[in-house]
Amino acid sequence: MNIIVLGAGAWGTALAASAASQPQVHAVTLWARDTAQLSVLQTQRENTRYLPGVRLPSALAFSALPLTEFKHLTAAADLVVVATPMAALRPMLTVLASCAAPVAWVCKGFEAPLAKDIGLLGHEILAQVAPGLQAGVLSGPSFALEVARGQPTALVAASAHDAVRQALVAAFHSPSLRVYANEDIVGVEVGGAVKNVLAIATGLCDGLGLGLNARAALITRGLAEMTRLGLALGAQASTFMGLSGLGDLVLTATGDLSRNRQVGLALAQGQTLAQATAALGHVAEGVYSAHTVVQRAAHLGVDMPIAQAVVALLDGLLTPQQAVADLMGREPTVEQADATS
Repeated sequence: MNIIVLGAGAWGTALAASAASQPQVHAVTLWARDTAQLSVLQTQRENTRYLPGVRLPSALAFSALPLTEFKHLTAAADLVVVATPMAALRPMLTVLASCAAPVAWVCKGFEAPLAKDIGLLGHEILAQVAPGLQAGVLSGPSFALEVARGQPTALVAASAHDAVRQALVAAFHSPSLRVYANEDIVGVEVGGAVKNVLAIATGLCDGLGLGLNARAALITRGLAEMTRLGLALGAQASTFMGLSGLGDLVLTATGDLSRNRQVGLALAQGQTLAQATAALGHVAEGVYSAHTVVQRAAHLGVDMPIAQAVVALLDGLLTPQQAVADLMGREPTVEQADATS
């Protein structure tokens, strides 16, 4: 199977390395945006910026062809994976609009809206710029470093097209990586977007030393918020109890490899948002997607108090202590199994 991975960040590199570790099954090419990064990857067989210390398989090939020549890169591909930040998904899908192979993206979040528009999920961007493309998303609870090291991981391949789901399973299912197929691309994408925002809240909770009870409450009520938004967008409720919902939320909210959790921890310690994000050296998608999540929820009439508190905190309108006080001071309500409360 000929696999092209576009984007040599942590996640793109980890997926490419995982697939290339099976050279008898796959031929894998990892595309880097600039030639300087390409040179490091080729000579050192290591992504020194994003995955230092992880040796890349000798079978993994590299490319830095310009976007205008993508047709040559993808002509013989059986699968193309877009592993860029969410902000680059639209131009990537535009370039790949005529690609004959299945396409999937791994970025999570809502696209930042322009002017008075609302932020869109990946499948909504696809419908605008490449409606004829057979595409989907690969998501679920996964830290790139652990995937690159070959540690056991489970993911979800979601698409309306069976060919895309099966291509993702064939490409990445391995002794260390289990891939489940799912038709609910809306639910999988909502889970991947909202969990980053909730991870900031949980990092804040832990950074303030509020205890395990508070953490459990935040995660559980955060899952309810995620589910409400997903249902309003047409997702299936069961998706949020699976890998890309509860699974990804628990991992991102509690795992110290989570960049979004680290932002919450830093804010709790009194750092500014600029200080917190600068220290990461990587993109924390929740910082950029929080506003869009809340905006999209408001547009649909969905109540998301935890996400709203995160936005107020990021905007400097609330201190960490005030954000917690506001959430705890809300009026009592009834918990319902359908996540409508």
